[in-house]
Amino acid sequence: MAALWSRARQRTSDEVLVRALYEEHGRALLAYAQRLTGDRAAAEDIVQETLIRAWRHQEKLTNGRGSIRGWLLTVARNIVTDRSRARAVRPAEVAESPTKVPVAQDHAEAVVDSMVVMEALDRLSADHREVLVEIYFQGRTVSETASVLGIPAGTVKSRSHYALRQLRELYAERTGTGRGRLTAVKEAAA
Repeated sequence: MAALWSRARQRTSDEVLVRALYEEHGRALLAYAQRLTGDRAAAEDIVQETLIRAWRHQEKLTNGRGSIRGWLLTVARNIVTDRSRARAVRPAEVAESPTKVPVAQDHAEAVVDSMVVMEALDRLSADHREVLVEIYFQGRTVSETASVLGIPAGTVKSRSHYALRQLRELYAERTGTGRGRLTAVKEAAA
């Protein structure tokens, strides 16, 4: 029972220490860390890590040599330096781009889908295939496709409708998945 009481008293004194350090030095630490990093979130992390190190090394705070704030600021600077060195050692991180789609872990299914769609495209009539190629592979609009192929826009729409329908059927026949895989057809064309 005495050990339990001792641990509870120790935990309370630890909380009091950390709270007191934060109340007295937290704002100065945060301002200093933010000046060093230029980033508020990183500065908050550094303050937190500094207080954890102060808690772990309480004896350094009470040894009577130098000021507590000076020790805390030195620890914060060392944390910033350590993080900077760690970033310099590892490869540069590349930010995600909203226009770039992340790479799928296993793209085998997409490759198979593309192969099946390409095979199905080969089985379409030349008129249907060239309309799909212009619209999906070349990224042309209906009117641009009509101009390139020298046919009316209505014919382009009609051919693309029937070509996609036939492509869907050929894809379903090959994969046994039914008609619900139009997305794979369009993705393979993209």
